Amino acid sequence: MQFGRFTITPVMFGSFRLDGGCMFGSVPKNLWSKSITADESNRIPLVCRSLLIKDTSRVILLDVGIGDKWNEKLREIYAIELEPAASLGFDSSEITDVILTHLHFDHAGGISYHDASGALRLRYPNATIHLQMANCEHAQHPTPKDRASYMPENVEPLKEAKLQLYDGSVEILPDIIVHRVDGHTPGQQWIEIVGGDERIFFPTDLIPTSHHVPLAYHMGYDVCADTLLREKLTFLERATKPGVRVCFQHDRDVAWATIDLTPKGQFVAKAV
Repeated sequence: MQFGRFTITPVMFGSFRLDGGCMFGSVPKNLWSKSITADESNRIPLVCRSLLIKDTSRVILLDVGIGDKWNEKLREIYAIELEPAASLGFDSSEITDVILTHLHFDHAGGISYHDASGALRLRYPNATIHLQMANCEHAQHPTPKDRASYMPENVEPLKEAKLQLYDGSVEILPDIIVHRVDGHTPGQQWIEIVGGDERIFFPTDLIPTSHHVPLAYHMGYDVCADTLLREKLTFLERATKPGVRVCFQHDRDVAWATIDLTPKGQFVAKAV
């Protein structure tokens, strides 16, 4: 779609599944299962959706999917299914910028690959990688809680990349703003794209699916629920303003929505 001076195309890197209890934290299954169905292993379906953003001089990618560096055991655990590279609609060599929301494997796994000799290579060799400094540092020294999400094969190759690090909320490229949030993991950044009077918000794991829009619905993976809920409330209040569309990164069925506030003061997503 045309959005301001940008052409924006959703990119689906593939799908995977995670435990529903982990995805909804303290929310009981008899509540969250009313809107999304778990399989026999209690896993819910998720996708790796990103945005390809083009203007006259840049080709920008928001996150890079789960990647293909998986053994059969892990592919089965996470039910990983990848889209063929030829179907993505772009060549990795043409990407000028990659904005990584954070370095968890389902967002940054596609940043590298194993070549024929088994060596790790950057998949986007011509791209500047945009990342929060706090997340880059945390990914190199993760805590026991999130160590499994920060895989060395997704972090170490960044030492060879053109890396641009930020500290906080900033306009990193014309009409593209990153906002630092720390409740899910230190130094995550959600993305705001400006198109005249309109905005696209890409909340990443602050609100991973449309099912997570209700304020109390958040993930057990979040490192600090209190911080996340404050950040989420700020985001949702901004998202209710006219002209704002939200793109959900992990929602299989709802890619785009507006956010409304009901008479009872509850936030709801309306698919568009």
